[in-house]
Amino acid sequence: MTEEKKKEMSFLDHLEELRWHIVRSLIAVGVFTVVAFISKRFIYHTLLLGPTRPDFPTYRFLCKLAQWVHYPELCITKLDFILQSRQLSAQFTMHITSSFMAGFIMAFPYVFWELWRFIKPALNLRERYFSKGAVVFVSFCFFSGVVFGYFVVSPLAINFLVNYKLDENIINMFDVSSYVSFLITTVLACGITFQLPVVVYVLSKIGIMTPAFMKKFRKHAFVVILIVAAVITPSPDIFSQLLVAFPLIVLYEMSIVISRRIEKKKKKAEESLLSV
Repeated sequence: MTEEKKKEMSFLDHLEELRWHIVRSLIAVGVFTVVAFISKRFIYHTLLLGPTRPDFPTYRFLCKLAQWVHYPELCITKLDFILQSRQLSAQFTMHITSSFMAGFIMAFPYVFWELWRFIKPALNLRERYFSKGAVVFVSFCFFSGVVFGYFVVSPLAINFLVNYKLDENIINMFDVSSYVSFLITTVLACGITFQLPVVVYVLSKIGIMTPAFMKKFRKHAFVVILIVAAVITPSPDIFSQLLVAFPLIVLYEMSIVISRRIEKKKKKAEESLLSV
């Protein structure tokens, strides 16, 4: 279908076009969901249950860091809790749910590409030029957030929560659905959080966000980031807190740079119009 025909489409035609984009996206998610469902041992034993074992890469890295900085409290050698399933269909239901979430994560680039194909015809030539590589950039930010959430935020948060006790006589026995839901929610939340540069780009384009505004509240943002880092890290040490906070601070600074570049381009465009 040509772009001219797309511009002449009625509202119902646009809904029909959107429906097919959604259908193709769901098919892609479904295919990856089946792949994840079949790969049960890898998805559960290796990925989802990985942060429950002391040999997880993040914990090994922290132990090496503890030796390097001579701070043994940083090393995580034990996670004091037991996972259990208390409902008859809990494991099967969780298998389906987690497979679907894994399928969505793997299919994310294609899903966003389908959404972008629907939005792109509505953009003018200049907007298309400046949005080149949008699918790659958004997917990169999303997967960066997923990796950060899985290897940094989740294991540190899990370690903090499972080792936090009101009394030594209390035994931590968590339902597997609670654990998996927490892990998946945390990972997806980080994937969405890492879309901050994309959100700032869009808001800056429409004039809602400005670099001056972000600079003004930079200190407030850093305080919030450090508080979050302090809450989820296993011990009150500067090394683990910086491990969590540094990527988020970099994201915030990147967003300021992106907003500043867009503001400069807008000013140049306005100056060129005034000079005509």
